[in-house]
Amino acid sequence: MKKIIIPISTLFVVGLSHAQTLNLSTNQNYVYSKTYLDYNASTASKTAETVQYLDGLGRPKQVVNIKASPLQKDVVSHITYDGFGRQALDYLPVPQGGTMNGAIIPDPLANAPNTPLGNEVIFAKKEFENSPLDRVLEQKQVGQAWSEKPVKFNYDANADGEVKKYTATFDYSTFVSEIVLSSVGYGANQLYKNTVTDEDGNKTIEFKNGQGQTILVRKMLDDVTKADTYYIYNDYNQLAFVIPPLAADAVKNLTTGAFPDITLNNLCYQYKYDSRNRLVEKKLPGKGWEYMVYDKADRLIFTQDAVMHPTGKWLFTKYDKFGRVILTGIVGGTDRADMQNMISNNLIIENRSRSGFTKNGMQIYYSNDHFPYLETVLSVNYYDTYPYYTPSFTPTVTNLPLLTDDSSLNVSTKSLPVASYVKNIEDDNWTKNYTWYDQKGRAIGTHSVNHLGGYTKTESELDFSGTPKMVVTRHKRLDSDAERVSNENFTYDHQNRLVTHTHQVDNNPVEYLAQNKYNELSQLEYKKVGGTSSNTPLQQVDYLYNIRGWMTQINDPANLGSDLLGYKIKYNQVEGEQTPNNDFLALQVKPKYNGNIAEVDWKTSTQENEPLKRYGYVYDRLNRLLAGFYQNEINPTAKEYFEKIDYDLNGNITRLQRSAELMTGNTAAFKIDNLRYDHTGNRLTKVTEEEIGKSDGYPYLASHNTIEYDNNLANGNGNMTKHLDKGISSIQYNFLNLPKQITQNAQVTNYIYRADGVKVKKLFGDIETNYLDGFQYKALKPSQENPGGLIGPDDVAVMKLRIIPTSEGYFDAITNQYIYNYTDHLGNIRLSYTDTNKDGVIQPRQYFVSECDGNWNPPFEFPTCIDNWKPGEIVEINNYYPFGLMHNYTATTQNAYQYKYNGKELQETGMYDYGARLYMPDIGRWGVVDPLAEKYINWSPYNYSINNPIRWIDPDGRGVTDVVLRGDQAKEAFEQLKNASSNLNLKMDSKGKVTGTLKKGATATDAESTLLSAMSNKSVVVDVLAQSSNVIESDNTAIFGGAFRGSTINSSIDASLEGSPNTITHANQTINPTDLGEMDTYYSAVKGVGVMHEILEAYSGAINSPGAISITGKQNRALGKDWYLNAHNNASALDPRINYNLDSENKILPRTAGGNIRIERTLYRQVNGIRESKSLGTVEIKPKTK
Repeated sequence: MKKIIIPISTLFVVGLSHAQTLNLSTNQNYVYSKTYLDYNASTASKTAETVQYLDGLGRPKQVVNIKASPLQKDVVSHITYDGFGRQALDYLPVPQGGTMNGAIIPDPLANAPNTPLGNEVIFAKKEFENSPLDRVLEQKQVGQAWSEKPVKFNYDANADGEVKKYTATFDYSTFVSEIVLSSVGYGANQLYKNTVTDEDGNKTIEFKNGQGQTILVRKMLDDVTKADTYYIYNDYNQLAFVIPPLAADAVKNLTTGAFPDITLNNLCYQYKYDSRNRLVEKKLPGKGWEYMVYDKADRLIFTQDAVMHPTGKWLFTKYDKFGRVILTGIVGGTDRADMQNMISNNLIIENRSRSGFTKNGMQIYYSNDHFPYLETVLSVNYYDTYPYYTPSFTPTVTNLPLLTDDSSLNVSTKSLPVASYVKNIEDDNWTKNYTWYDQKGRAIGTHSVNHLGGYTKTESELDFSGTPKMVVTRHKRLDSDAERVSNENFTYDHQNRLVTHTHQVDNNPVEYLAQNKYNELSQLEYKKVGGTSSNTPLQQVDYLYNIRGWMTQINDPANLGSDLLGYKIKYNQVEGEQTPNNDFLALQVKPKYNGNIAEVDWKTSTQENEPLKRYGYVYDRLNRLLAGFYQNEINPTAKEYFEKIDYDLNGNITRLQRSAELMTGNTAAFKIDNLRYDHTGNRLTKVTEEEIGKSDGYPYLASHNTIEYDNNLANGNGNMTKHLDKGISSIQYNFLNLPKQITQNAQVTNYIYRADGVKVKKLFGDIETNYLDGFQYKALKPSQENPGGLIGPDDVAVMKLRIIPTSEGYFDAITNQYIYNYTDHLGNIRLSYTDTNKDGVIQPRQYFVSECDGNWNPPFEFPTCIDNWKPGEIVEINNYYPFGLMHNYTATTQNAYQYKYNGKELQETGMYDYGARLYMPDIGRWGVVDPLAEKYINWSPYNYSINNPIRWIDPDGRGVTDVVLRGDQAKEAFEQLKNASSNLNLKMDSKGKVTGTLKKGATATDAESTLLSAMSNKSVVVDVLAQSSNVIESDNTAIFGGAFRGSTINSSIDASLEGSPNTITHANQTINPTDLGEMDTYYSAVKGVGVMHEILEAYSGAINSPGAISITGKQNRALGKDWYLNAHNNASALDPRINYNLDSENKILPRTAGGNIRIERTLYRQVNGIRESKSLGTVEIKPKTK
């Protein structure tokens, strides 16, 4: 969205409209907003009402969320300012003792002790420096424990020679770029030097030049050892090279001259641009060169990686006239320069066609004018009108009329995605997806025809706000199969917090998956799980949180009662041994205040008098896990199940030590692994087991083998192809770098994926598994359906539905039973259970029942009774080492469900399938390069969860991200975002952190998929300031809707924002959601697409241009323009709904009598050839003084 930026000062907006039942304080300035969550206008029973009271300067001083708590009491945010107008104290929202129906609360903090906040310190405090810059020197978080643990900020300049001076040269004629180290480093005071010291004393130092470009990020492992990441820019201010810590250390003794090629190619990031500032070539550490080609509109058309390069093949993308992706596939070609010359002056646009063309067995209803000799079409997307042969859809859940594709009507599917086809990579079978919408443009029906001819259909009944009330899913593997139907029903409270979730498969009894209760802070207090009656749940799971909002307990392991599992998370408390293992006296378990976890305790009720188990954790100053020490309360110093890890500066593991359980008669457990890792660059080339004769963890061999990668360590994609120590003799990959075949110990596993990376089939030997929209099938012989069955010689395997996933576990389609999972804070499956005998009570251990013969004649005969022992109703118990390897006493009675660590599927190879990569828990790393390696630029692209697997997870093998909405209009921005994300379930917590999941049966759009990525990746914080003002105070700049504020790398992130292990990239965006909403409405777009666009723009900028300069401020405008345009265009391509052209004007009016400038902001549009206008109001500005 175009931003027109003018230096101004401030803006006041006061709204006066309200309903009669309110009790607003009319002697105050206020803005009242009301969002309807159900129908019936003035009599709506569910609304979200907010009053923002303003002081005499137009600043928010109190925000009242009317009846917003679960008990329908007001929740109030108190806002104060110091004498300089700075917000030094940030208070947590406080639930009140009742409601005042919108009136201002005289003492909004008084009720805090009566809420879960208790007597804690409920404000975060900033200390500012005594200067006009108002820079933060310290920030103390909420909570008494954090009052003495501030985050400290120091602002300085570099010393002479403190930072090396690298320069990059680029010759367009040869297209060669080089790094040269100057013999003289940066002189004193040439760079800004900002230091952040977190709550645990970990330091990050960032050096920037006068243009705002990050030159060096330095992390201190101790007072001497440094982990340096250098960013090098060419003559055109383009990021040309990144030197990660291991590379910087390798050349630490280099004083001048050219950078060594071997270090550059193995460890550094390299980028080349064309004359239009477009990234056209890049090389990531350990990979070959990748190439990119653009059309006239700067849209990415061709990409080629190092494996495709020798074959001359390119991945292509074609667009329609609105910039929406319509076709992707593979085409033959020549080198990058020739491909660029071929399309430089063209817009690669194809149009809908009645006849189209046929490719890979699919009739495609688009023209094929540009590079028509396509080798393979991988995906096809249709918008606006449904393609021919679209199956019919008749709603059965609701009788609401559907949107049609008749564009002559007032509303239609024009601008909406209606169908998408995705081909299997390994064959020419397709999955066809169709979406139907209601009259509000919300997706209420989907129909996915799978590659086998079956289908998955979903229908959703949505309430007024778009929240699902009921979802019906109909499924077949083959078209000839019997249809399986699941029904889900949802109920919510007055603020749309989920209260109950029921599930029914076919005609089986309705099951209560979850019944939720929330505390007054809207945190989940407990969840009743399972059962066919709301009054008789199988388990009640209780949750506790600390003042920071971090979960601290899942049931109480010290007092289980009828609970099957208790799990306790400790951050700033240590209850176990400080030095659990005297082999490592320097490694001590200590309280942590920066979000790292110090200890976890757990206990199950599956054994009589089972002892409490505990892990204590030790970290280095880069927040990397150094050790996980297991402690059994009976013998806590027995050295059982520990892992101890050493790293290089890039985070590659260099040594891993591990032990097993304590054997009877011993006082200490035996070590089973002492692994030495050898690397070439970041690639692991050999693992040597130095614990002689031990193969319980990693296999011991007299002579260990070399681990091999594609293309002989030269110009491949960095994919592991051979690991003979584990019997893996071959791994073959498809173009997505996903394994299509793995050979291990002569056993072959074949995989089939769709072109979007979704796995649809696995063939392990002769055992076939199908993955179809969450429904999982497995070929079983009749004798294998029950545990312990003998396989008959004439048994024939039959493909049968095994798993229907649910939000709390899964439904076993063979036994017709619901299986429930206890998961920890990382999503690890800890314990699973089922009500086998349907008595409503879970038997945690083996039990007996008396079974009597019924054939007897009383009173002369007596029954014959036998006490039969029955197995308990625990399906599996799993315990894990810190990096995910399972303890050797893990037990299971169910081999069909192999989802364990992080909830990921364990493969027959011993690796976990995360979706984008396979993870090896025995050695704690991936076998292929991170697809998002550039987001973790100072880490090895093979590391797992930035080496802190206790705090972070890797959702899909791509990355470990937050989206945070803050400011006085955060709630309005969130409501608009929800409206624009009809396929997602979105939530926003009290701190503005937005989280979400894909709705059951829904298909995410490109924009929604990217939003989900932005919310799940801890290396990027998208910080969106949503405000009612159109002024950015810090640089005296006005915004029109939103403004790109750039990003910082490893910068001094506002410590009030949760979720950044080492703060890799912090993206900033400022928006006015009121203006954005008006623009959406004025140009007939879905309300909220503007907010969505701004978030995607910030995220795109963080990924593609880390360290980009803000577009705001007179000095930055020219420097930041290219970065902004790149982020803006990428965001626009993701969401075709933002296809209106903003026509606007800012008109300067005569000054007021007091000398203030007035600006009138106006929107224009064309309606039937007539240019209409709409005013967005007038802004009064105080002129700047020199």
